[in-house]
Amino acid sequence: MNHDGGHVPVIFGEVLFDCFPDGSKVLGGAPFNVAWHLQAFGLAPLMISSVGDDALGASVREAMQDWQMDTRGLQTDQAHPTGSVNIELIEDEPRYSILEQRAYDYIDPARLPAVGAAQMLYHGTLALRNDRSREALKSLRKTLDTMVLLDVNLRDPWWNRADVLAFADAADWVKLNEDELVQLGEPGAADEYSRAQNFLQKHALAGLVVTLGAKGAIAYTAAGEFAAVAPAAVQEVVDTVGAGDAFTSVLILGFVSGWPLAATLRRAQDFASRVVTQRGATIHQLSLYRELMQDWKP
Repeated sequence: MNHDGGHVPVIFGEVLFDCFPDGSKVLGGAPFNVAWHLQAFGLAPLMISSVGDDALGASVREAMQDWQMDTRGLQTDQAHPTGSVNIELIEDEPRYSILEQRAYDYIDPARLPAVGAAQMLYHGTLALRNDRSREALKSLRKTLDTMVLLDVNLRDPWWNRADVLAFADAADWVKLNEDELVQLGEPGAADEYSRAQNFLQKHALAGLVVTLGAKGAIAYTAAGEFAAVAPAAVQEVVDTVGAGDAFTSVLILGFVSGWPLAATLRRAQDFASRVVTQRGATIHQLSLYRELMQDWKP
């Protein structure tokens, strides 16, 4: 495990517990899920977040240590509890009730770890709903000269269009889903392909990835490259919580590994299709990651 703070993916944002109707609690949060997968894929990410001084916060730290994740970026907040989300599943689709004033809303800029040279910086939008964490991200960005990937995650009422578009302007790559593209894109585009191209150009991005649910995903780059992938067949969908995060983790893995865009998209889609066959967003079987990495060797 790499603890020198150099040349690792830096993951910024929320860590929380997804609370299901049956009473079960599953560790998650989009950035945390991404970091969890990247650790298993061997990239040793630096996760920057905050948890409360409570039992759930202790569980987060213990889980990270057990998974051999770097915990230098995990702050403990004495005043705010660990994040949690109540999830209701309606026709296999999650509906979220996200509790406010959580520890990840108050990531402290003064307590950021030394990072050094990062391979890339990933962040979402939910953890930026509060000015404190927003200032922490700004401080972090000032210390890094690296590619920024924005993973849009619109959760009502915790976002506004102007802020999210400003985050897109500051990013190099953006990933969002089809509905988010409709909400954030310019009106009048004929289809998702036109919307994606318009969004890429308007925000001067190096690249854009749009996930399309049952239709798979598409990607465009400023260099004129296009790739598309159809979803893999899934025998049984348990729940779709974390599927997008699984996709994003392999997207990052592909960027860092220098994979062709088409191969990256295909592998990301395959991994997302595996995640939806289980409850929750994190996988605890390292053998699955090793199997995939073996399959993905050149």
